[in-house]
This record gives sequence, structure tokens and C-alpha cells, in this order.
Amino acid sequence: MKVLIVFALALAYASGSALRSLDGPGGRITNGENARTDQFPYQVGLSLKIGSSSAWCGGSLIGNEWVLTAAHCTDGVDSVEVYLGSTVRSSPKVKHHVTKSDIIIHADWNSRTLRNDISLIRIPHVDYSSAIHNVELPKHESHYASYDGDEVIASGWGRTSDSTSAVAAHLQYAHMKVISNSECKRTYYSTIRDTNICVSTPAAVSTCNGDSGGPLVLASDKVQVGLTSFGSAAGCEKEYPAVFTRVTSYLDWIKEHTGI
Repeated sequence: MKVLIVFALALAYASGSALRSLDGPGGRITNGENARTDQFPYQVGLSLKIGSSSAWCGGSLIGNEWVLTAAHCTDGVDSVEVYLGSTVRSSPKVKHHVTKSDIIIHADWNSRTLRNDISLIRIPHVDYSSAIHNVELPKHESHYASYDGDEVIASGWGRTSDSTSAVAAHLQYAHMKVISNSECKRTYYSTIRDTNICVSTPAAVSTCNGDSGGPLVLASDKVQVGLTSFGSAAGCEKEYPAVFTRVTSYLDWIKEHTGI
């Protein structure tokens, strides 16, 4: 069965009054586990503002001044509160306010097809510690690596189930396995490109709304190979593949803008 309708995994924009409910008990990576303190020092939380509305996404710290996230998270936003060093989402070690002038969205980002779903946020310099540290990006010689069959870890504060609308209070993570793009295309057909990387979601363990832009790292060495992009409109717990932007496809773009 081909699921041709997909949805980006940002938490939908809500009114300011509705956003307050997000701080209560609620969603996370579906059927994930609680992260230990400082387990994911590269994990970033993003509170996104557009007019009087807000949304939540994830990201990863790739340098002292740079956060990597999804274009569909930052497209059209006015400003971002960047949370660093959080395990409990509302208690970051460092928080920075940045404006849209600090956001770089891929020039060929297509909001209709979700192609080139990647962006960068420049933040004031942050010093590394046990709680805040950059993630390693793949080496350029890994450009052609497929990672098929590799074990990976996704993390974020996204929804825990299809029945909840809130993001998590506590950082969640899940172990997953990369599947081939050809297998992923059986579900998403022409939506999948070489610039995507997909994982299977058995037992309804998956990324969900609010996890967008967050990191997918290799379990073996914690190198970031993907960032959360989209999933099936049927729901996060339906065991359809979860889709990520493939970081190796954008190493030159990242270096061009950050020097990393």
C-alpha cells in the first residue's frame, strides 16, 4: 500500500493560550524511553514564533554557534527561542533568542514536496560542557554510505501517541533501524529521494509531531546521519517508515554556510 499523503513532523502552530498546555504531561517519541541527564548534549529544543502563534521543533548543535534543523520548522518564523542543555524541556542550561535574520533555509527548499528540508540557525557562542556539546557530522568520504540496516537513535520532545497533542516534558529517545530507500518508496512512492534516509517503526516506535528537525545518530559512534522530516498522515503509530533528511547529502551546503 502506498501512502501518498505525508505530514511534516513539526508541532502544528497553536495560539498563545493553547501553547501553555504543552508544558503539561504529554507527547514524545512514540513508545520511546526517558533520556538520562546529559545523555544527548547535542539535542536542541526550538520554540518557534510566527506572529502570535508558536510551534515546537528539535535540532542539533553542530558547532559553538550553529544549530541544524528542518526547513519546515523555520520557514516563515519571526524568531526562535533556542534551548540548550535540556533534559527536562522547560529547564535548559542555556537559552538564546534569535531572529529570522539568524536563520538560513536551503535555497531549494520546497514546502509542497518537502524536498531539501534542512536549515541552519546561528546562535551566540556557547561553551561546551557535559550538558552542551556538538554532535559529530559524517566525514565527506561517507557521502555515498547508505547506512541500510544500521542501528540509529532518534531523540526529541515530540508527541508520545496519535491521541495526544502535547509535547513531552522529558526528553525521549528510541533505537531504530535504517531501511533502504527502495523499501521506503513502497510506502511514499515518489516523495522519497536520494537526499532522504528512512527507518522502520515496528511496535509503533517512531518519531512524531514535535520531533521535527531533531537528530538521528548512528548508535555505534553517535554521528548524525539524519534529521527528522516527515511521516505518514495516517499517524505516528501505524508502523509506516519515518523519513529524515540525509545529512551526507548536505555536507557541502553546511560547510559553505558554517565552515563546519
